[in-house]
Formats: sequence, C-alpha cells, structure tokens
Amino acid sequence: MNLVIVESPAKAKTIKKFLGDGFEVESSYGHITDLAKKDMGIDKTTLEPIYQVSSDKKDVVKKLKSLAQKADTIWLASDEDREGEAIAWHLYNELKLKPENTKRIVFHEITQKAIQNAIQNPRDIDINLVNAQQARRVLDRLVGFEMSPILWSKVKAGLSAGRVQSVAVRLICERENEIKSFIPVPAYKIQANFINQSQQLVKSKLNIDFEEYPKALNFIQKIKGKEFSVSSIEIKPGKRSPSAPFTTSTLQQEASKLGFSVSRSMMLAQQLYEAGHITYMRTDSVNLSEEAINSAKEIISDKFGKEYLQTRQYVTKNKSAQEAHEAIRPTNFNLQQAGEDDAQKKLYHLIWRRTLASQMSDAKLERTVVDIQTSGMDEKFVARGEVLRFDGFLKLYHIEQDEDTLNEEVEGLLPKLTQGESVTLEFAIAEEKFSRPSARYNEASLVRKLEELGIGRPSTYAPTISTIQKRQYVEVSDLEPKQRNVRKIELKGEEIIETIEVENYGADRRKLIPTDIGLVVNKFLTDHFPNILDYGFTAKVEEDFDSIAGGSENWKEMLTNFYKDFHPHVEEVKENAERATGERLLGQDPVSGKNIYARIGRFGPMVQIGEPEDEEKPRFAGLMKGQKINSITLDEALKLFDLPRNLGDYEDNKVEVNTGRFGPYVRHDGKFISLKPKEGDEVFSITLDRAIELIEAKRESDRNKFIKSFEEEDPIIEILNGRWGPYIKQGKENYKIPKDTDAQKLTLEEVKKLIKGTDTKSKTKAKTKTKKTTTTKKKS
Repeated sequence: MNLVIVESPAKAKTIKKFLGDGFEVESSYGHITDLAKKDMGIDKTTLEPIYQVSSDKKDVVKKLKSLAQKADTIWLASDEDREGEAIAWHLYNELKLKPENTKRIVFHEITQKAIQNAIQNPRDIDINLVNAQQARRVLDRLVGFEMSPILWSKVKAGLSAGRVQSVAVRLICERENEIKSFIPVPAYKIQANFINQSQQLVKSKLNIDFEEYPKALNFIQKIKGKEFSVSSIEIKPGKRSPSAPFTTSTLQQEASKLGFSVSRSMMLAQQLYEAGHITYMRTDSVNLSEEAINSAKEIISDKFGKEYLQTRQYVTKNKSAQEAHEAIRPTNFNLQQAGEDDAQKKLYHLIWRRTLASQMSDAKLERTVVDIQTSGMDEKFVARGEVLRFDGFLKLYHIEQDEDTLNEEVEGLLPKLTQGESVTLEFAIAEEKFSRPSARYNEASLVRKLEELGIGRPSTYAPTISTIQKRQYVEVSDLEPKQRNVRKIELKGEEIIETIEVENYGADRRKLIPTDIGLVVNKFLTDHFPNILDYGFTAKVEEDFDSIAGGSENWKEMLTNFYKDFHPHVEEVKENAERATGERLLGQDPVSGKNIYARIGRFGPMVQIGEPEDEEKPRFAGLMKGQKINSITLDEALKLFDLPRNLGDYEDNKVEVNTGRFGPYVRHDGKFISLKPKEGDEVFSITLDRAIELIEAKRESDRNKFIKSFEEEDPIIEILNGRWGPYIKQGKENYKIPKDTDAQKLTLEEVKKLIKGTDTKSKTKAKTKTKKTTTTKKKS
C-alpha cells in the first residue's frame, strides 16, 4: 500500500482521483505540531524550538501513525513552500518514518500529469526550507512574546505586538498622520470648448494652472472675444501592453476590484487550487511554463487569429522572487469558467483572462495632441485624442479600460483639424481645485506597499492584514464627505459669471484607518523599538530567511545575532519606559472646573474628568463608535457623561440606554439589547417606544433560539439554537452537539454523555468567552 499525506481534505479528494487503487490519500489538516505554549516554546539558551503535537491533532496523528505502519511507501505531498516543507518534516518526525520507505513529492498544480510526474521524481525533505520556516516562527515568537507583555503594562492589557503586523500598522498610522497634517493648496484649472469650422466640438485644457483667483480672473478676461487657431497638431503611434500573469500580490490587488478582501481572495484561490483548476496560489513569480505558453498559443490562435498572438516570458522586478515557481494560471486553458460558486467562478475567470491576455499582441493606438492659441499669449489650450487602430489583447477584455495597465486618461476622439485652422471659443471655465493628500490604504494597496518595501512574502500578506484588524489596531471604514466652498469663473460668449459653490470632499470607502489603540501602540513601539519597526530591518530579515532557504546562511546564528541585542533592550524598555495613554487635554468641565482628558484607559478609549490624585475620584465615560481621542471635542466629551440615559419604565423595570465596548445598547431587567444604528438608533435620541420595540424583538429571537431544557439539573441544562447550529448550555459552559444529531430528541442521559465527552479545551474557551462578555457588560 502507498500512503500519500497532504495538508487538506479537499486536496486529498482531488489527488485521489488521479491515483490508482494502491494509493491511500489522507490529510494532516495543516500543521500537526506547534511551538509549545509554556516558556515561549523556545529554549532561550540555544534558541531551539520546542514542538508539541497540537491537542486537536492527536487523533489525526494517531490515525496517520497507524496507516504509516501498514504502508509500504509513504509519500509526503504537502505544498512546495516553506510551510509545506515544515509540515512534511514534522510528519516525518512525529510519525517516526524511515528514510528507506519515505518520499517527498511536490507539484505546482493538481492535475494527473503533475501528480504522476511528482511520483516519478521524488526528492528528500529540503532542510534549508524547513530551517527558513523555523527561523521565521522562532523570531516572530521571540518578538511577540517579549514585546507584548510590555504593551500590557505600559498601554493596556490584552494587547500584542508582532514583527510584520506592527510594521503594517505603522504604515497605516503614518499615512493617517500625513493626511491629518496635510494642508490643501488651491489652484485654478481652466477648461475650454472650441467649435471648429465644421461645427464640431473640441474639448481642451489650459497648459498651466493659476495659483490665485485674480490671476485666473484676469486670464478669463483677456481671452474674452479673442480669435483662436490651431497652432500645432502632433500625431504619435502608441501601444498598450498586457500585464504579467498573476502573482499572489497582484491577484489580491486585482480581486479587490471584485469586492473581495485579501483573505477572501486567498481562500477562494486555495479552493480553486485544491480542486485542480489553478496552479499554486502562493507565488511571487511571473513565469509561465513552456507547456502553459503553448496551451495559451493554441487557444489564442483558434479563438482570435494568429495576429493576436505575441508570446512573452515576463521577468519580475522583485529581487527575492523564486523564479523556479510559476505564476498563478489555469491548469486547463480550455476551461473559461470553473469553480463551485459565483465567487470562485469570478476569481477563476479573472485568472484565466489575465493569463491568456499576457500572451496576446499589444494594442496599437494613435495619439493626437492639438495646441490651440491666440496671438500675443504664451499660454495654450491642449486637446488630446486617442484612436484604437488594433485592439490586440483588449479584444479579450471587450472594453478599453479595465485593469491597472489601462488607467491613462482618455479624452476621446478628436474631430478632423488642420494646422492654422480658426476655431471659435464657445465656453471657458476656471474652477478652484485643491491638492489632495496621498490616498489612505485599502487592503490591496497595503499589499502593494508591503511587497514594494520587501516586507513579508506571498504567504504572509493575508494573515498580516487579518491580524491587525482582529487585534483592533486597524478598522475598515467608510468616511463621510466634508464640505467646502469653491470659486468658479465662467465665460459664455461675452459674459463672465463669478460664482461660489459647495463641494463635497474627503469621502472614502472601505479604507484601512488606525484606531485610537492602534495609534497609541504604534507611537509607543516606534519610540521604544525603532529597529524592530524599521522598514529596512524588516525587509533585511526577509532576505535573511531567503538566504537560509537557499542554504547560504545558518539559521541559529541569525537568531542568536538578533536575540543578543534584542533581549537586553526589551528589559531596558520594561524598566524605564513611561506609560502611554495618548492623553489629550480637551478643556475644563464647566461645572467642577476640573480638567477633561481623552485617553486610552483599562477598557479602551475614554474621557476622564479630574485627576487621579484629587480627593474626589475621577469620572470616566467610554467613547462612542466613530469618536477618536485625537478629534473628539469638549462638547462631545461632556455629552458622554449624560449616559446612561433613563428612558422610563417598562414592566416595572427601568429602561436605560448607554454605550459600551460592543456599541450602544438598551438595558432592561438585567438584559442587554444592542441598538441598530443602521436603522437610525442613536443613544441621545432613542425613545422609550423604540427601546420597547427592541426589547420585544430580542425576546422573540430568544424564543426561537430555545429548543428544550432539563430544569431538574443544577445548574439547569438548556439546548439552544446558535449561530453554528444547536448546542448545550449549562451554567456558563457551552458544549457542542454532533452534526446529524436531532437536538429535539436528545434525552438527559445522552446530553450528560455529550457534556462528559467534550474536551477540556472547548469548555475552557466557552467559559473564558462568557466571563469576558459578562465583565464587559457590567463595566458598561
């Protein structure tokens, strides 16, 4: 018997189809071991990692051991990257495999040909790749486990630091600070419409801008009644070339246009890979195999004609890219659509189209630039036009502007003009435009920046961005527009009209914005750990990992050199650093005359009246969603101390409204019901009638949640409907009910068996979560 071990069940299912009856394919469900939790999981003397089988993988390991003992040959078929190599290495060690009957195989796509080729060309486990993964894991554990406790004591309990994540937060914080300090500079841009001798419209823009209103007005006055003519016509051939096939980074960026987050793009790509539809999705290479290029050639020639074919082999600009790998591409170019659902199909088509376009002809263009002037003036109006002479790869896209290569401004077609031809000025307008700061990052542009700086690698982008959001250092937000006045000067015939209009600006959708905690943590870390958060240092570490993977650097030496300087510095910061709260003085309380501050407190951002050393203790109020330490006003802060608001009584119990860690809520009879801001609920305006509506809606929801109970038990046992299906609740503990079990028919004896059989880890998690929620609500 042959035993093939892969890391996911979906991959196992696909591979099984390509192998004969003599092969058993099993999944390890990812890593079977992890660094031990105790003592950081690292021997601090030798920096040797200490591994243990994860508690949820003990049954998996037991099953794989049993199968391995019966097998004649064991094939370790995890992915060909550092994580995959480490998975194979841990399997080899934990299953106590022997070199004589263990083989390591790798493939970039899950197709019959690729699997058979891998079986025919096994290799040994690449210990250099394993060591590069170990080095990353140990270094990240050292940084996280030594820096995080400092944040607990110096900023707020429960915070954590991470080597790559903290640098990503720094990028976002710096961009936000840059935007906040940006001062817009006005300039007057002038556009004009001319009519040629054939009575056709020619749109143009003046070749200079005016910084001041009087100068713009003076220019408009000067051109009134003037005669204009075409002073020059320049026609240039141009072209547009297709983009390279997708890497992990460029796929994530392009998929964002479909509305997919970075993590969702990677999840969908993983599913497509495991189903055998695309090649491996974690890659920084733009290479295509000869086989892939030949397949693309065939499709393009048949579908569009030979004039649309232009094969290319792209070269990456990334110095550390692993060129032995392939770009992300379809495994079968004949399949224009693939995937189980709409999201998978959309992503697959994006990959199919991009790969095919990369081997198609350039689009050929003709660009025309026309200058229009009047005598006695140096300034000129410029009209631009573009004609598509041969669509090339654009034929595949059906539209001219689609992806990042097609983002040049196109003015449209120009009418036929001749040099010296007189044209009539029909209309001119000078509009006040303001300079804009750099755009905030969204997930896609942050990936682009991380890649540009050499921070992280294809496998790290998605988890990095997910982590900084889970830690609540960064949130994805929409920003409402602000308003400002803009001045306009219009020339219509002989009449000049001056107006002031209101303009919306500053609106942003789904951008990464640092939270108050994120800003304070970032400032503390950049002040006290400038080397760790240095972009150059983080990129250098990635290069070291690459050198270890290539066998030219010793991983233990690299870690030792890092830790001998890092650890003493951690101890020094622990001893000497001041607490960081992001404290900001807002003003004085008009009633007591005491100072009012906005700062980070034990439970997050808050405002405070008074000083800790005052005879009367300070008063505190948590910030509401959308309020920030660095922007909340004194009036907004004072309003928070009006909470909780007593709305009146219902069923002989007080109804209060307040805001807490999880947002605004109504409290009634010891229960908490969330407000619905999307439906217009707001703590300072909600009425008693609306609060009662919410209370009754919550009761109805709870009734639907209840299945049955055993009230004779102490504490009472309830069976409830939850987000992931029915579960058992007793006191503060939650217990799983196996799938395909009819919860309604469970007897007390069966329920007790399920409670007894639940592993300790699940119980602990449920208990911790319940306690945390209770504490938060009491504080609120």
